[in-house]
Amino acid sequence: QGRLVESGGGLVQAGGSLTLSCQASESIVEFSPMDWYRQAPGKGHETVAIMTREGPVYPNSVRGRFTISVDSAQNSLQLGMNDLKTEDTGVYYCHGLLRGEDYWGQGTQVTVSS
Repeated sequence: QGRLVESGGGLVQAGGSLTLSCQASESIVEFSPMDWYRQAPGKGHETVAIMTREGPVYPNSVRGRFTISVDSAQNSLQLGMNDLKTEDTGVYYCHGLLRGEDYWGQGTQVTVSS
């Protein structure tokens, strides 16, 4: 069964950087697509990066600041986040589709202070 576990969240000042990691229990390249999304208090779910077979896709809110990548050697999906803003605060989750089934991690908290 596919399983995803996120790590790397924390507290950072605005303008700072964090890198999130999503460890897969099976070969990361078997998941497609994979994405990162976030949930902030009082706000809906927002996808912040998608890794497709054609390449990464980002919404305007994070384009140029966030980078999604696959580390095949570590079997993980990464999310590099730079120039963080207070509005980036939320719980970040990774999600992947594996052999027709959806898998989600438990989430990792990112808090950006002003």
